[in-house]
Amino acid sequence: MFHDELFAGSGPVTVWLNSPGGDCIAASQIYTMLMDYKDDVTIKIDGIAASAASVIAMAGTKVLMAPTALMMIHNPMTMAYGNHADMEKAIEMLDEVKESIINAYEIRTGMSRAKLSHLMDSETWMNAVKAIELGFADDILTDTKKDAADIPAYAFSGKEVEMVLVNKLTAHFKPKAQTLAQAAQIAPVNETPASAGKTYDELMSRLNLLKP
Repeated sequence: MFHDELFAGSGPVTVWLNSPGGDCIAASQIYTMLMDYKDDVTIKIDGIAASAASVIAMAGTKVLMAPTALMMIHNPMTMAYGNHADMEKAIEMLDEVKESIINAYEIRTGMSRAKLSHLMDSETWMNAVKAIELGFADDILTDTKKDAADIPAYAFSGKEVEMVLVNKLTAHFKPKAQTLAQAAQIAPVNETPASAGKTYDELMSRLNLLKP
C-alpha cells in the first residue's frame, strides 16, 4: 500500500513521521522505497521516530524535526525459543540486523560504526537539537508563515478574570430597587417572588470563599 501510494505520482514528497517503531523488515522496505524514489523526500518528524521508525527517517533527502519531537535508536530485539544452539542463532541474527541498521545510520550521519553501535547499546534518546548535532536530522521544523505573521500578544491576569466574573454576577443577580418594589406590590404574600433563590450577598459570600 505504501509503495502504491508513493509511486502513484511524481515530484517532491513530504512524509510526516510519528511512530514508536515496529518491525525492522517493514522499516527496511519503506526505507528502500523512499531511497528509490527519484525526487526529493522530506521527512518531517512531528512526534517521535523511535526504533525502526528512525531507520525510515534516514531515507529523507532532508530530515526536519519539530522542536518538541524525539528520535530514539537502540539495539534490535526479538523473541527466541529452543536450546542453546537456537539462542546462539538468535544472537547471530540480531547482530546482523544491528549491522544492517547501522548501514542506514552511517550513510546519513557519517559517524563511525563503533560510535553508532555504542549509541544503540545505550538506547540513545535525542531531542531535535541533539539529533541535528549528531547528523540524524538536518534542521528544526518551523512554520515560516507563523513566524512572519503579526500576532498580537496575550497575557493572562487572574485578577482581571476575577473582576470580570464579579461584575457579571453583580449585573445579573443584584436587582434594582424599583424592580423589588414592583415585585412586592404584584406578588402575593404567600408566593415566592421570581427573584427567589441565592441572594446577591450570598453569592458574593460564596465567591469570596473561593479566593486564595
